[in-house]
Amino acid sequence: MAQSSATSLQSWPCKPVPASYWERYSVVSCNKISCFRIPRPVHSLGLKTIGGRCFLGMTNSMVSHASVSMLNGEETNTGDDSSTESTHLNKELREFELSGSAAISSLTALSPLDGRYADKVKELGPILSEYGLIRYRVFVEVQWLLKLSQIPEIIEVPNFSKEARSYLEDIVKKFSIEDALEVKRVESVTNHDVKAVEYILKRKCQSHPEVAKVLEFIHFSCTSEDINNLAHALMLREALELVILPKMDQLIQAIRNLAHKYAHVPMLSRTHGQTASPTTLGKEMAIFCSRLSEEREKVARVRLRGKMAGAVGNYNAHLVAYPDINWQGVAEDFVTSLGISFNQYTTQIEPHDYIAELLDAIARFNNILIDFDRDIWGYISLGYFRQQLKAGEVGSSTMPHKVNPIDFENSEGNLGIANANSGHLSSKLQISRWQRDLTDSTVLRNLGLPLGYSLLAYKSALKGIGKLEINELRISEDLERAWEVIAEPIQTVMRKHGIPEPYEKLKEFTRGRAVTRESIQEFVQGLELPKEVKERLLQLTPHSYTGAAELLAKSI
Repeated sequence: MAQSSATSLQSWPCKPVPASYWERYSVVSCNKISCFRIPRPVHSLGLKTIGGRCFLGMTNSMVSHASVSMLNGEETNTGDDSSTESTHLNKELREFELSGSAAISSLTALSPLDGRYADKVKELGPILSEYGLIRYRVFVEVQWLLKLSQIPEIIEVPNFSKEARSYLEDIVKKFSIEDALEVKRVESVTNHDVKAVEYILKRKCQSHPEVAKVLEFIHFSCTSEDINNLAHALMLREALELVILPKMDQLIQAIRNLAHKYAHVPMLSRTHGQTASPTTLGKEMAIFCSRLSEEREKVARVRLRGKMAGAVGNYNAHLVAYPDINWQGVAEDFVTSLGISFNQYTTQIEPHDYIAELLDAIARFNNILIDFDRDIWGYISLGYFRQQLKAGEVGSSTMPHKVNPIDFENSEGNLGIANANSGHLSSKLQISRWQRDLTDSTVLRNLGLPLGYSLLAYKSALKGIGKLEINELRISEDLERAWEVIAEPIQTVMRKHGIPEPYEKLKEFTRGRAVTRESIQEFVQGLELPKEVKERLLQLTPHSYTGAAELLAKSI
């Protein structure tokens, strides 16, 4: 079989869409286009523009109260624009109109990921947005046509010339927001998103003589889910490799730095909220570094899977058209050429088990980070950490002294939203009636939510870590007030030397009583122990009784 020539991510870099595109063409559906002129610049208002104008989903009655000039797709004489510019604007409006569309602002966005927090998750926009999905559908369709041209038995699609291949690959490389909007325009007629991609590709290929001869082999023997499942896998891979995993690594490294920096700082432990054997601050950070690292690797190891087996997973149409071709082998070669693991047993859809596994792994990482956020929140509350101040910030609308741990609270809250979305997606996507129902389609459009809220949370935690300043005096004061923790090593040594009921003796001595350096040393002096053993116990303090904590922290 001829070697597959599917374009790799290396040869087709998935570059972020230029910011100018998002400023001009970010769209949401609304009942009607209403547009109005406002003075430039408008970026400070968080508004998206086309041709220097701001487009919002507003009714005429709403706009009538503003000092603006209504256009509504028609020429309006405002005395500040030439007729040429107005004509150009009207052309843009016609091209932009998709069953009623309008630009989105940070104030009118339904989701904070597209509004308040849009800047913080913008790396995922070109990947997990509808534009990203359409872009990858185009990629898969083009690669499938190129694959068909390499199968000798399909004589109707001869091997493409170098120039024709380059033409097809350029469709993918140069795929723009304008192209995606054109797909959406066609979809408004077809009411089918993947069919709209097929029609746009055919339209683009009509102008190339060689490719134009094989237009009907675009989307050949494919069901929509052949295209979609691979597009989703490629979207997830790009989001993981370019955004999520690097941010996880950055977060893990920041916590590792805390572990090393504070490896030597003794700290009172608390179990059940009560004083317990001392540790070091660095060792407690090392625990989170280790746990997060392990879960990060589990996220990275999830095999993204795909299929290319037709309407119900049996290659039915393929085998009727070309019965002598090993279609299962062709499909496996094609899917793996994209860097995706091949799933041999499917219905119309790839069963999405790997997506559930991936989201569950990310949720476990997130749960550990919630644990970290809450612990740091607690240490700040105890005064073990201070937070660097920023001029102009307000902690409370009524209490001027407040400096709140808002970054860790923001992180915790958004991790909860991410995990709630992951939970529904991972449980829903594994279930589909018979050979397929459509419930997975609408759910899959929300893949950006758990990853978006996770990314937002990781950035918040990193910001919070960057503000932390240790308060060693406060940590030391707590240790000095907790001499009862020395009871543990004393009773352990008593056991070693055969003193009866050591636990019970220490329990009677310490429980419910104030224990001081003097009282604990008096107790040790009264024990029948060798002199050198007593001396060693007398040297113990809550500050020094940290075991191997420092070594463990430095070793992470």
